[in-house]
Amino acid sequence: MALATLSDVLKPALANGYAVGGLVCLGWEDMRAYVRAAEAEGLPVILQAGPSCRKHTPLPVLGKMFRHLAESVSVPVVAHLDHGYTSQECYEAIESGFTSVMFDGSRKPLAENIAETAAIVEMAHAAGVSCEGEIGFVGYAAGENSKGTDPNEAATFARETRVDAMAISVGNVHLQENKEGGLDEPRIRAIEAATDVPLVIHGGSGVPLAQRQHLAQTSRICKFNIGTELRLAFGAALREAVGSDPDRFDRVSILSEVETPIEQAARNVLRGLAPIS
Repeated sequence: MALATLSDVLKPALANGYAVGGLVCLGWEDMRAYVRAAEAEGLPVILQAGPSCRKHTPLPVLGKMFRHLAESVSVPVVAHLDHGYTSQECYEAIESGFTSVMFDGSRKPLAENIAETAAIVEMAHAAGVSCEGEIGFVGYAAGENSKGTDPNEAATFARETRVDAMAISVGNVHLQENKEGGLDEPRIRAIEAATDVPLVIHGGSGVPLAQRQHLAQTSRICKFNIGTELRLAFGAALREAVGSDPDRFDRVSILSEVETPIEQAARNVLRGLAPIS
């Protein structure tokens, strides 16, 4: 069984100069393609159940799906709750077999974020589960604006919460469809100087590929969350499959043509974060 915690995969990544892909899942076809991609590349993968995924599939079901997929491959697979907003949600994920939870208190005042995250870290660690937190606020394309992470606040947050990984806001944006931006490397270096916790980039789809690879190899960023990039690939493959035969209606037939392109897209993502061979 290749099931792993977040710490299990991030510690070697940090020590050896690479990053792990946190791939955002929405359904069975994409999560199965992600583990096949990880197995083909010989690399670990983090399967992430975010709010959109949980809207359609209950956590107990997702936990079983993730664990089943982990058993089918030899590479480490993390079953991760992404953007858990309440203690109850994180508790349910732990009870459902997730090996990692991310508590998102980033919209809360600093003291409240620290207190609530610390309590969830304690609960997770007692169950042998990893916990990720967020300091600063990562905004959304055409939505809420970001609030950059303050290095001094990051140091306090890491020390007082004892998180296993810390999501930071350094120019990254959720749901960005292009790669025209870039991350604020001086701010990243200042955060690195203030704490030794593994760092996480949400909204990794909007980060230029060369910068992703550079930071994976040279910084404490050892987890990039990738969602929009893979959803775009899924949508393109689905449109092609449907358009190739407008009279076809069987979803199994249609979706069987989508998994291979998604797997290839996921392989490209994972390979771009991999250690130098």
